[in-house]
Amino acid sequence: MTLLAGVIGDPIAHSRSPRLHGHWLRRYGIDGHYVPLHVRADDLEATLALLPRLGFRGINVTIPHKEAVFALADETTARARAVGAANTLTFQEGRILADNTDGYGFTANLAQGAGHRDVRAPAFVLGAGGAARGVIAALLDEGAAHVTLTNRSADRAEALAALFGDRVTTVPWIDAAQALPGHGLLVNTTSLGMTGKPPLDLDLAGLDPSATVTDIVYTPLETPLLAAARARGHPVVDGLGMLLHQAVPGFHAWFGAEPRVDEALRAAVLA
Repeated sequence: MTLLAGVIGDPIAHSRSPRLHGHWLRRYGIDGHYVPLHVRADDLEATLALLPRLGFRGINVTIPHKEAVFALADETTARARAVGAANTLTFQEGRILADNTDGYGFTANLAQGAGHRDVRAPAFVLGAGGAARGVIAALLDEGAAHVTLTNRSADRAEALAALFGDRVTTVPWIDAAQALPGHGLLVNTTSLGMTGKPPLDLDLAGLDPSATVTDIVYTPLETPLLAAARARGHPVVDGLGMLLHQAVPGFHAWFGAEPRVDEALRAAVLA
C-alpha cells in the first residue's frame, strides 16, 4: 500500500519539506509520497476532514495554519499545548493528533551542532513571536538554567516571559548588547538578517568567548549574525538543521522508519 503524507500552508511553493521527506522515502525504500498542498484558511477544516479519507497518514503544517489546526485537533501533545500551535498532525482512526516538533527540532539541531552543554546553558533569546515561544519552552524543558528575553516591543517580551515564570526575564531591546555577558547561548528568532529583511544590529563584544550563536532562519544559510560570531571565534549553528530535525517525529509516525539527519540530507534539501 502506498503511504501518503504532505504539508499544507498558504503559500506553500517555497516549502523544502517535500525535498526532505522525498529524500528519506528514497533512502529507506518506502512506497510513499509526500506532497505540498496549498490550503487557504477558509478551506482548512474541510481539508482536514477530507485528507484521511483520501489515505493520508498525516501532514506537516506551516504558516498561517499552526494555531488553527491546534484548535481543530482531537488530541494534543504537551509540547503543542506549551506553544498553543501545531506543525505535525497524525490521522488515526478518525481522530486528529496534533504535535509541535519545532522546539524538538531546535534543541536536536543545537545538540548535534554544538553539544548538549549549549542546550542547557543560560540562553539569551532575541524575539518574542511564536518561534521564540517554542524555543524557550524547549530550552527550559531540556534544563536551561535561565533564559533572558528581549524584543523590539517590550510588551510582547514581558507577556511571553510571564508564561514561563521566574526562569525567564526580560531586558529592553536597546540594552541587549550590554546584557550578553554570562550567557552561553545566543539565539536569534527574529527575521532580522534574513534575506530581504533589515539587518540585525547587535554588538557581540560582551558575549562570552565560548558562547554558541544560532539563528533559526536558513536564508541565507550563514546570516550576518552567524558570520560575525564566526569571525569572533564563537561556535555557530545554522538554522537548516532545525527544519531537518523537526521532520523526524512526523516521518516516523507516518512512514514507520526512524530517519537520519546527516550531510546527505542537508545536501538534498539545499540542492
